[in-house]
Amino acid sequence: MTHMYSLDGILVFGLLFVCTCAYFKKVPRLKTWLLSEKKGVWGVFYKAAVIGTRLHAAVAIACVVMAFYVLFIK
Repeated sequence: MTHMYSLDGILVFGLLFVCTCAYFKKVPRLKTWLLSEKKGVWGVFYKAAVIGTRLHAAVAIACVVMAFYVLFIK
């Protein structure tokens, strides 16, 4: 039986989600529309944007490491 999800795929999705939400925080229209809620289901976008902006160095390093892994090792 094959696995439906792989750990590296979930990590790539998480990193891309955090980076995208951090970018949305910099765009004024998207910030008011998508990141206005801080609780509930829509609060996930806000929390990912906060993680992306506060830990920008760690997220950038993780993106570079994951890109190297996906391109050359996998």
